[in-house]
Amino acid sequence: MAGTTVRDDGTVLEAFSAAVAAQDLPVAAYHQAMTDVRTTMGQSKIEVFRRILGDDAAARKANEAFEDHYAAAVRAGAVAPMPGAVQTVTALREAGVRVCLATGFSPATRDAIIKRLGWGELADLVLSPADAGYWARGRPWPDIPLTALLKLRGGAVSELAVAGDTASDVESGLRAGAAVVAGVLTGADSRADLERAGAPLILDSIADLVPHVIGG
Repeated sequence: MAGTTVRDDGTVLEAFSAAVAAQDLPVAAYHQAMTDVRTTMGQSKIEVFRRILGDDAAARKANEAFEDHYAAAVRAGAVAPMPGAVQTVTALREAGVRVCLATGFSPATRDAIIKRLGWGELADLVLSPADAGYWARGRPWPDIPLTALLKLRGGAVSELAVAGDTASDVESGLRAGAAVVAGVLTGADSRADLERAGAPLILDSIADLVPHVIGG
C-alpha cells in the first residue's frame, strides 16, 4: 500500500526512525539499523525489528512504537491516495479482476489507513502478514499473494498479478509464480533496485498497470 497505492511522504521511515531511536542504541548501531530498514522496505514490520534488534520482546516494543507513530500520522492526515490508485483498482474490478491491497503493516494500522482514505469498499480484499495464518511469512516470501489468490477464489498462479514499489514486492511476486510482476517507481526503491530484484516489468506508477493485466 504505502508507496504503491498510498502516498505518505516518508512517514514510514519517520515512524521507523522514531521506533529505533527509542531503543537507545549506540550511534553506529542506530545508523546500521536504519540502513537495514531502508533495504527491507515492504517487508513485515515486526520481522524487520526482530532482525535489527535480535530480541523478540524488544522487537515487539519497537513495533508498537512504530505503529503508534504511524497511526498518529494517519490520524493527522499524512496519507493520501497515490495518483491513479483509485481509478486503477476501479478499472480492474469493473473488468472482472479481483483486487487485494496488501501491506506489511499490522491489521490495525492497515485498517486505520483504509478508514482515513474512505477505501472500505474499494478493493475485494485487504491483507497484512498476520491475516495469512500463524505460520505465514511476509514479503519477500510468496505467502501473501498466494493467500490472496486462495481467498479471492482464484485458479492457477497464471491468473495472479503482483505490483509494488519495493524489491521485496518483486521477489514475493516472482516466488509466487505470478503471471505479471511489476515494480512501481513511486515509493521506496529505485529502478536499479527493482531491476536487481528481477522485475520483469517496471512502471512509472500504479496507474500504468491496467493494460498489462486486462489488455489495452
